[in-house]
Amino acid sequence: MSIDKPRIEAAVRELLIGIGEDPDREGLQGTPDRVARACEEIFGGLSEDPGSHLRKQFHEDGNEEMVVVRDIPFSSMCEHHLLPFVGRAHVCYIPRDGRVTGLSKISRCVNGYARRPQLQERLTAQIADALVRELDPLGVLVVLEAEHTCMTMRGVRAAGAITATSAVRGALRDSKTRQEAMRLIGK
Repeated sequence: MSIDKPRIEAAVRELLIGIGEDPDREGLQGTPDRVARACEEIFGGLSEDPGSHLRKQFHEDGNEEMVVVRDIPFSSMCEHHLLPFVGRAHVCYIPRDGRVTGLSKISRCVNGYARRPQLQERLTAQIADALVRELDPLGVLVVLEAEHTCMTMRGVRAAGAITATSAVRGALRDSKTRQEAMRLIGK
């Protein structure tokens, strides 16, 4: 799917008129084009299968030990208000029979799903489910922590409030194993 830039430009122009601005004034003349180009980047995850990044795999004989990548930065757009939420993802998985993926591929997967209109809860589950689907690991734990500007800029205006979500699959549902993973991600 590709972004319809002319349509976005027309919509932004109408938005500016709707809020009482003049889209033809000097400072706003290029805004519809800039917003359309930004949308290509911000929503680029709509045109890809983020789980496909995890298909680059390696075999590490006998490895069934936890792999943890923490503090993966991401930004996404709340689908309710089209305002950003920004945070960090922490991903843990236990390989099955030594099937591992490149560490950067996990970050690419996180950011691919984040670059869509999203809910943090869904984003967390999509990342976990992609790891299960592509790696068939023994277990997965994904924790996302983010600040939502729909809460900080409007409404309750709770600046600094962090929302945490988790998705747990397989062997990481065991409380002892989950505690070890949480300790490794610093939670």
